[in-house]
Amino acid sequence: MLAGQRIGNAQSEQRLKFLVAFRPGLVAPFLAAQMAGTFQNLSGGRLLLNVVTGGEAHEQRMFGDYLDKDARYERCAEFLQIVKALWSGETVTHEGRHYQLENAALAQIPDPLPEVYFGGSSPAALDVAAKHVDVYLTWGEPPAAVAEKIDRVRTLADKEGRELRYGLRVHVIARDTAEEAWAEAGRLLDGISEEQIRTIRAGLSRSESEGQKRMLALNGGTKDGLEIYPNLWAGVGLVRGGAGTALVGSHTEVADLIEEYAAAGISEFVLSGYPHLEESYRFGEGVLPELTRRGLWQHPAPSRRSGSAVPFGAPSVKEAR
Repeated sequence: MLAGQRIGNAQSEQRLKFLVAFRPGLVAPFLAAQMAGTFQNLSGGRLLLNVVTGGEAHEQRMFGDYLDKDARYERCAEFLQIVKALWSGETVTHEGRHYQLENAALAQIPDPLPEVYFGGSSPAALDVAAKHVDVYLTWGEPPAAVAEKIDRVRTLADKEGRELRYGLRVHVIARDTAEEAWAEAGRLLDGISEEQIRTIRAGLSRSESEGQKRMLALNGGTKDGLEIYPNLWAGVGLVRGGAGTALVGSHTEVADLIEEYAAAGISEFVLSGYPHLEESYRFGEGVLPELTRRGLWQHPAPSRRSGSAVPFGAPSVKEAR
């Protein structure tokens, strides 16, 4: 989508936020701070930034980036330090290993400051998260594993005098009944051959990403035994990189698992499905009401007055105005 279209859509919406992913090594920190500030102010403060350090050396080289993994995280930390200083209204002169700036200052400060989302499972990634980001994201491992990772990040953040929020990136297959949901999960893999799975796995196995390695370990490279925790399915990771698990079950069962993750420390959920639009409707109509009943979710819009219960009831004079 073109930048102009994004801004136009942002201006036509009132509550929809935009979680925009970008790679620090491909854009200068001053330019990133400037563009983010413009988008933030035009959208009325609804920009969120997902910083992608890059976990695949072969992919980074396609962009002309030849740094190794640790150096990429070092650059990311330097990048975020500069961007946040610029957003704070500082005039920045910086002589670092990866960036050099002289008397850099923004003419327009974003209000409010865009929140930074970030994921990564390696020690270097956790260190960057603890020092620089607002929301630490992790993929959908079983709740105990997620809680353990959150504890590690929280301990590091405490040492920096910082407090983060924690989010989960996972897919969803929610239906009226568990049988329908699991049937759909099976259908998604019906057309995928074992040869295709082996080919995809061989490619993903080259990844330097600790998180990707953990996803591969969950599915084991086979269609068997993919329910790795009650209502948590690792089948997605057989055919795609990144977030490789899905919450699968009835609306109540999916809500149960979300409640478990919330108890583990997750407060934000980045959800998707196949197809995206249809699954979002199912989630919104089936799971969100259940989460509302449990006090785990509240609609962001103010409640509206209901219309007349009488067929063809005329509005009052005040309402008509």
